[in-house]
This record gives sequence, C-alpha cells and structure tokens, in this order.
Amino acid sequence: MTVVLPLYMSLVGAVCGSFLNVVIWRVPRGESIISPASHCPGCGEGIRARDNIPMFSWFLLRGHCRSCGEPISARYPVVEGLVAVVFAAITAVNGVSWDLAWQLPLAAVLVAVAFIDLDLQVIPNKIVYPTAVWGLVSAAVIRPTDLPALLAWGAGAFLFLLLTALVYPGGMGMGDVKLAGVMGLYLGSSVLPALLAAFLSGSVVGITLIARHGAKARKMGVPFGPFLALGGIVALLVGPDLIQAYKSAFL
Repeated sequence: MTVVLPLYMSLVGAVCGSFLNVVIWRVPRGESIISPASHCPGCGEGIRARDNIPMFSWFLLRGHCRSCGEPISARYPVVEGLVAVVFAAITAVNGVSWDLAWQLPLAAVLVAVAFIDLDLQVIPNKIVYPTAVWGLVSAAVIRPTDLPALLAWGAGAFLFLLLTALVYPGGMGMGDVKLAGVMGLYLGSSVLPALLAAFLSGSVVGITLIARHGAKARKMGVPFGPFLALGGIVALLVGPDLIQAYKSAFL
C-alpha cells in the first residue's frame, strides 16, 4: 500500500473529526446536530467556510473567534487531529477493504464517547444505540457468516461489564456496559484485548491518582469510557495479532 491512501483517509478523518466536535457538544445536551449551523458559542456568529477548515483554521485564528475574539477550545483541533491519525493508522494497518465500513465508524464513535464521558461522565444512548444498529447491519452485509459469533461476543462483553458494574458500582455505569456490548458486536474476539487494554490503562491512571492524591483520589470519579475507547482503538489496530500471539504462546 502506498502512503497516498492513509494520507487520504487522514483528510477524511479530519473532516469527520470536525463533525464529531458538533456531536460531542450537542448530542449530550439534547441539541440538533443539523441546525443551527456551526457558530461561535460566545457571540453566536456563524462560522464562515474559511474559518471551518479542520485544524488549520484554529491555528490561523490563533484559537480565537474572528468576530468577537473569544477563545475557542483547543479540543476542536485535538479531536480533528486525533481522528485523522486514527483513520490513517487503521487504513495503513488493515488495508483498504469493505471492513473499513465498520472499522472507521466504530473508531469515530469511540473518540466521540470518550470526550463526552470526560466532559459529562455520560455515554449517550443516542450514540450507542445507532452504533449498535450499524454494527448489526454492517455485519449482516459484510460479514454474514461471522454474525452469530459477533452477537455472542457482544452479549459476552455486555454481561462481563454488567457483572463488574454490579460488583463495583462506583467504577462504571450502564453507559460503559452498553458500550462494551457494542464493541463486542463489532470486534468479535478482539474485544478481549480491548477490555484488557481498558482495564490496564484505567488501573495505571487510578494507581497514579492514588499515589499523588491519596484517599482523595477515590472521590475524583474518573470515567471509564475513555479507557474503553482506547482499548477499542487498540483492538482495531492490533487485536487479531494479540489474539494470535496469545494462542501461539499458550495454546
């Protein structure tokens, strides 16, 4: 594969990231993602086309609205850049095939729910449910013979996180449980390294917070969604390789 295709997908990812910024802000607040058009939250002025180029416009404007001068969060170019990198990496690692029709949407959703969960500690059903529907549709069309196994892995991931939430209710909520089920539906057996990566990264952050803040760390309420999202992206990139490495080493 030449570098052209991953580069092209990085541009697609940047544009997708720009849309995800709208989703991240509006969906958990019950606002439409269609109208009104993108506008400055400070003065309400509509964003012009030249000021809405992913990543570049934010830097050209030095992080401020052209109309009123109010600062614009750096999260906007961060999300756009992150999705661009993730899309390029998935394309470079997995190649161009119909599987991108489920891999890239899943990656986009994982980025969106990670930032929403960081902001509000919630994973909206309005994102999770349509993602589950597309998982079923795409599997039925692209991977019909794998559909029964994918359903089983989705149910298994859902039940595992549900049991974990019941045992440790302060650590995660039903949004995390549903997201894990959706990840299983998309990833199949690769949901195992995804969950492992999520719990390992979450443990590292938790131990770090306890080391720095002591008993106060228990009250900080770190959301688990971003760790699930990280695990999901790891699985999209190297999940099958990790499964195969485990089988070669221990089976």
